Amino acid sequence: MFTLFGRPGWGSAIIQAQLDWLGLDYDLIEVGDLFETPAARSQLLPHNPLAQLPTVILPDGTVMTESAAITLHLADIAGRDDFVPPPNAPERAKFLRYLVFIVANIYPTYTYADDPARFVPDATARQNFKASVDDYAAKLYQILDGAAGAPWFLGARFSALDIYTGVLTHWRPGRPWFEQNTPALTQIARRAEALPPLQAVWARNFP
Repeated sequence: MFTLFGRPGWGSAIIQAQLDWLGLDYDLIEVGDLFETPAARSQLLPHNPLAQLPTVILPDGTVMTESAAITLHLADIAGRDDFVPPPNAPERAKFLRYLVFIVANIYPTYTYADDPARFVPDATARQNFKASVDDYAAKLYQILDGAAGAPWFLGARFSALDIYTGVLTHWRPGRPWFEQNTPALTQIARRAEALPPLQAVWARNFP
């Protein structure tokens, strides 16, 4: 049994959707707002020194963080190739490239702009900083949109990238912006949201 620490709408939604898709049993432990609730951070700190989501405890007690690492590990455990393309698949290189693109480039824009007071003490400078980071995120999403295939990110093959897309397009700058500026990502997100195995996780995280 896996243990997933999560909060509706946060990064844990990506891993919760993956666990549901792969049919892996898990306990979901809900935590409070990590920006506003010291008790929520205290709940995670024994397992994750950054007190971030997602945080997963594997059945053997091993703690895993970092969504890309969890994604690859869950695919290995499940022993299925309908989620992460296997090493000999022609889509493997693109999958790995854009999985890392998301976590190395797009994720940090939320780290910095969700609560810029952690990094910029001056209030006026903070507003400009947040605006600059959000503008940069918009450019990154347009790059990602240009790389997306159809009907799924990798083309004919569904993958974890489609789950990432379904979650990310609910985050800032919001679905209306994505609909206007990233049509390929929007269509992928809508298809992912329509998949029956993922209905429960979407309803819980993005009601």
